Amino acid sequence: MDKLPQDSIDMIRFNIFSFVPWQRFLPSDFGCEEDRVTVLPPFQAFLNQKKMIRRAIEAAGIPYSFVSANCFGSYFVNLLLHPHEQREDITVYGSGETKAVLNYEEDIADCTIKVATDPRTCNRVVIYRPPMNAISQLELIVLWEKKTGQTFRRVHISEEEIVSLSETLPHPDNIPVSILHSLFVKGVTINFDIGSNEIDASRLYPDFQFTTVEQLLDIFLYNPPKPASAAFE
Repeated sequence: MDKLPQDSIDMIRFNIFSFVPWQRFLPSDFGCEEDRVTVLPPFQAFLNQKKMIRRAIEAAGIPYSFVSANCFGSYFVNLLLHPHEQREDITVYGSGETKAVLNYEEDIADCTIKVATDPRTCNRVVIYRPPMNAISQLELIVLWEKKTGQTFRRVHISEEEIVSLSETLPHPDNIPVSILHSLFVKGVTINFDIGSNEIDASRLYPDFQFTTVEQLLDIFLYNPPKPASAAFE
């Protein structure tokens, strides 16, 4: 991975301290923990850019907290289940048995507010990995079937097909499929142990009640969040 030149590091230091000279910096660095995973090349190139920013922040001596919130729950429920559509089929990426951590966006926001002012999280990586929110695609589909009374046909896309798409789709269309591979085939949100410079938010804040995946599906039944899209230009 390339390093940012010193003038870029100096510019980052100047820009941040010009606005928040007495606080700490929380970059818009959500998603999986980029320093702990290796993924398909299109997504890896995207993560490498984020890693360069992290290293520049550290080199500049800027107080920080890096937040790895894992999967935005509503976004991925919409992406995987398509609850706003009348469908008989649901696409399953890989075997469907790999678990990923799905966290409700409102919980991510509330927890991040805590992280921003907590002295224990200064110059640390905070990972949002509540155990009850680790769920496989197949488990998610079963839960949704129970709540809706519907039965869906599982249409699997094999790992080989996903890898092929990551190699043949043009940029940036090859990034989303690479992300799906990392999350639902490789399991990058849970396939490593919490390290010495990392903190599990669910242990740091044991009284914080993360919305469970089942509770999130209840929200989709009665007040469903609208689908959102992501851009990788």
